[in-house]
Amino acid sequence: MLSKGLNRKGFLRFQLRFALVLCFCFLVDDLSAQLSFRDSLQKEISDYNNLNKSKENTDYIDLLLDLGLEQRFYRLDSLKVLANDALVLSKKINYSEGIALAYSELGTFYSDKGKYDESLENLKKALEISIENKNDQLRLSILNEIGGQYDYKGNYDLALKEYLNCIELAKKLEDKDMLSIVNENIANLYISQKDFEHGMFYYERVKKINEEIGDPLFIAETMSNMASAYTDMGKLEHAIFNANSAIKIFEKNKILDWLAYAYQVKGKIYLKQNKNKWALYWFRQAELLHENLEDQREEISLLTGIAEANLNMGNDSVANFYAQKAFKLSEKIDVITGLKDASKILYTVNKNKGEFEIALKYHEVFKEVSSKIIKKEGQKGLTMLKTKIEYEQQKLELIQENEKALAKQKNYVYAILFILFIFLIITLLIKKNARIQKTLNKELISKQQDLERKEKYLNEANHTKNKLFSIIGHDLRGPIGAFQGLIKLFKEGEMSKEEFIGFVPKLKSDIDHIAFTLNNLLSWGQTQMNGSVTKPGITSIEGIVNENIALLSEVASNKSIKLINRIEPNTITWCDSDQIDIVIRNLVSNALKFTPENGMVTIGAVEKTKQWEIYVRDNGVGMNEETLGKIFDQSGTHSTYGTNDEKGTGLGLALCKEMVEKNHGIIWVDSSINKGSSFYFTIPKAQKEYKKTA
Repeated sequence: MLSKGLNRKGFLRFQLRFALVLCFCFLVDDLSAQLSFRDSLQKEISDYNNLNKSKENTDYIDLLLDLGLEQRFYRLDSLKVLANDALVLSKKINYSEGIALAYSELGTFYSDKGKYDESLENLKKALEISIENKNDQLRLSILNEIGGQYDYKGNYDLALKEYLNCIELAKKLEDKDMLSIVNENIANLYISQKDFEHGMFYYERVKKINEEIGDPLFIAETMSNMASAYTDMGKLEHAIFNANSAIKIFEKNKILDWLAYAYQVKGKIYLKQNKNKWALYWFRQAELLHENLEDQREEISLLTGIAEANLNMGNDSVANFYAQKAFKLSEKIDVITGLKDASKILYTVNKNKGEFEIALKYHEVFKEVSSKIIKKEGQKGLTMLKTKIEYEQQKLELIQENEKALAKQKNYVYAILFILFIFLIITLLIKKNARIQKTLNKELISKQQDLERKEKYLNEANHTKNKLFSIIGHDLRGPIGAFQGLIKLFKEGEMSKEEFIGFVPKLKSDIDHIAFTLNNLLSWGQTQMNGSVTKPGITSIEGIVNENIALLSEVASNKSIKLINRIEPNTITWCDSDQIDIVIRNLVSNALKFTPENGMVTIGAVEKTKQWEIYVRDNGVGMNEETLGKIFDQSGTHSTYGTNDEKGTGLGLALCKEMVEKNHGIIWVDSSINKGSSFYFTIPKAQKEYKKTA
């Protein structure tokens, strides 16, 4: 059975998606050549080289990795060369995903060469990088590949452990494709140890997942493996149905590696029926495909199948030829099941020829390999049994916990019934006065609710009043008092005209601060008194940003800060322009306040499906976790001095949050100490329905 796994692009499982030249008996001999996916990749790489483009970029590395995977079943050594090239280039530009994928492809190369330890070494490097970069999708694919290597090595407990980790992660990511793949790999584990009951249980689970996915190729791959399982079970009618259904889909989509496998399974079915000529026919169709493939594991099964069919038909010399090829290939990539099957056939062939010494040699190989397999099967059975026992224990514990919970629930039910009984008695006793009591209760509740509403309103109004007076007293009285003091000194002659003029820039800054603060206070006070009404309309964000940049350009210039507007002209939204103007002005003002001299403040927008995501980014002082937790809090006036001791009321961000939410958006911030802050908020796009309303 074929192991299943995702390639790096996500939803392909060791299959070629593009047309290749088919050389079957059912096709004409001179098909016109067509560009395959590999050809197109090679052409793109050639174009890079011809145009002398830099190879140190992610696009070129991705091309190498794609081509490597496409070469896997055609020129396996090319996979290693291309993966190594991609690894070197990825390390040069610190492309972590490219490094992980290159190690993963090297793991695939060594796996196909039968060097499972080297494969695991590379896959574990890829896994470590995926964990460091929190790339769960890549980690999921690599864990599945690691499970496959343990399976090939006969470490079935480790394989099952990795597959179970995969299932947990796939459920978290809601990745149905990987749930299908991993459940099928577990089914294959059971089938390989002849535990058909559990194997078919998992296959049925895979079929349900495949139906939800709706991909015919997924369905066909599973049917191919199920056909092989049904053949081992002796259910040949089920086997032939699944094989034929899979072949039809693979032929239609030209999926060569899986088509070769499906042909091979069909040959295996006829071999089981002792219909050797038909078995050879389908084996040969698979053999024709393998001329253009390099899938050595499946080639071993194919060669032993052809050898066995010829042996049954008395073609000993042909059987010997194919069995020898299977034996040598099995030795090369360390496939002991292939050694067992090939040595058994070679023993019979040589015994029939009277070559008893050679026959004895292969018989000894057969016995030695068979004992290893029996030992491994025993270990596998114990491992699977252990897992099954653990599962049953967990199931029993769950049942016991459920029984305890049910007993507790029964006690609760009895207590509730008793309370209901008491309540019924009380209800009967007060039935005569029920109407009067009901009326009194309604009046009481109504008055209580009215009092609560008034109390809440008065508390909010009092809180707003206190907050306004606090800000006015703290942030406005100081600058105004300083202004009055300077005028008094000048008026009384204690300050010269030149000295007074020297304070003008400071006075202007204070007056600008007072004006800005008053604007925020009026806007905030109006919202708190329920006097602010949002009036959305079609609004160009670019215009608002340009106006605020012009308004705040002098502040930026004084600190040598670059103000960059990356808003495109097509950033059209459905919002209250006045309220969003307040939001942008506060965010840009804050960014200037907390950015040191020679810094940079950038305003931009990212288009989403139904909304625009506006951001204001600076490279200033940043914020710690404590500050981040309370900057949008409306209950206090958290204020911080800027890099040049600029003052603030602490109202700005609370006001921004309220204005954004009134326009059906959300606001948030990302920040790191000494690296700067990025404020984001969303507002709806100006959709057609909005335009019609306008």
